[in-house]
Amino acid sequence: MLAPSPPYHLLIADDDPVMRETLVEMLRPEFETTDVESGEEAIEVVGQQEIHLVLFDVHMPRLTGIEALRVVKQIRSKLPSILMSANWTEPLRAAALELHPSAVLQKPISRRELVGSVTTALQETYAG
Repeated sequence: MLAPSPPYHLLIADDDPVMRETLVEMLRPEFETTDVESGEEAIEVVGQQEIHLVLFDVHMPRLTGIEALRVVKQIRSKLPSILMSANWTEPLRAAALELHPSAVLQKPISRRELVGSVTTALQETYAG
């Protein structure tokens, strides 16, 4: 796979509009972002656009972040991902780790932690 050149395009899927806005602001100007409010929309975007990394909120209605990531991995198995939640339980964390995300983050997330996790995931996936 040919490594994409920056700016990297990130997809943020979170049903909370305030959290989506916060994540977008935290990731600018280093990254281009697209944000959606559901797992279903995230799957659609991954199938239609060049996305370099996807961030999923775990707790979304209809399709959880874990369920959406499971489908995304069928479409693009090597796409790096980050799962986020304020309410991790051990069974939830175990289910998340089975999908091999680049990171599993606890909300609230600091800008340093978020940008660091995204940067590390991108480097591990796309560095020559």
